[in-house]
Amino acid sequence: MTCCAIRCRGRDNRHEILISEEIIIKTLGNSDLEISPVGLGTWAIGGEGIFGWGPQNDADSIAAIRRAVDSGINWLDTAAIYGMGHSEEVVARALDEIGDSERPLVFTKSSLLWDDEKNVIHCLEADSIRKEVEDSLRRLRVDVIVLSQIHWPPFPPGAPDPDLEEGWTTLAELKEEGKVRAIGVSNFDVTQMERVRPIAPITSLQPPYSMLMRQIENEILPYCLEHDIGVIVYSPMHNGMLTGAMTRERVDALPESDWRKQVNPAFREPHLSRSLEVAELLKDIGNRHGRPAAEVAIAWTLHHPAVTGAIVGARNAGQVDGFAGALAFRLSDSEIAEIDAILPESITRIERS
Repeated sequence: MTCCAIRCRGRDNRHEILISEEIIIKTLGNSDLEISPVGLGTWAIGGEGIFGWGPQNDADSIAAIRRAVDSGINWLDTAAIYGMGHSEEVVARALDEIGDSERPLVFTKSSLLWDDEKNVIHCLEADSIRKEVEDSLRRLRVDVIVLSQIHWPPFPPGAPDPDLEEGWTTLAELKEEGKVRAIGVSNFDVTQMERVRPIAPITSLQPPYSMLMRQIENEILPYCLEHDIGVIVYSPMHNGMLTGAMTRERVDALPESDWRKQVNPAFREPHLSRSLEVAELLKDIGNRHGRPAAEVAIAWTLHHPAVTGAIVGARNAGQVDGFAGALAFRLSDSEIAEIDAILPESITRIERS
């Protein structure tokens, strides 16, 4: 673990952020990857389509990536399925505008793909994983994928997963071949990690984690600590619910193409009212420090000793400004206790209507 003082200035010299005296850089699991506490998630910039977040402007997406890098974020997380390849392509366009000395690490994922009719398919067979990695290399316009992850062990969750070992073995082979620098998993439970870990060490796990969804605290996070598996959590603001900007009216106004409205239980009663109450407390704590609620939500996840970093999505540069301070902001133990005292029962990952 190393510390560095970072002062960030945007390319136009008008945007300047003094993040903090110190940003703690951590090593990701058993790898040599040194990552900032916050990474930029690029799910939403994939735009519309299956798992989409509604219409998205590519220029806004590229500006968000540029702002994230200027702010001290040194890694991006994407996936082939985001926008059915579009997110990776936008990331590549953004990287072309960033100098080699500033280029962030790029993590991507495979196992979810699509057919000609845009039906989503889950596959962990060796030939499929190899093709997905080659396709990601082409879309990202890179020679090596820094971190390649299995996106889902089975999909939908709970389905059989007979090819898990085959998919992981293939990623390990691609690492040996030099096409992948490190390999990780996403959405795995302990049993699934135990199945693949004897084949090749797991560099990282990417699970959902927020103060509204805390199931991983019981078994998964202790397991990762024990086995030197880095944890990069996603949805620390619970898909926007904990940003402090979400209201009942804004939820009602979400477009039908926004997956949260139909799938995420925090955006529907009986969970919506309690979720908004938690967000109000985060705004209050944030006000004490002159910070937005989003940074409080992110800092809460980073407080756990097993968590290496948090993935935070943004659709434009302004949204990056709303959480970039989380690179250095930390909550006190008393503030953690204050938050924990009002948390509702942890909700399940997905509830389909």
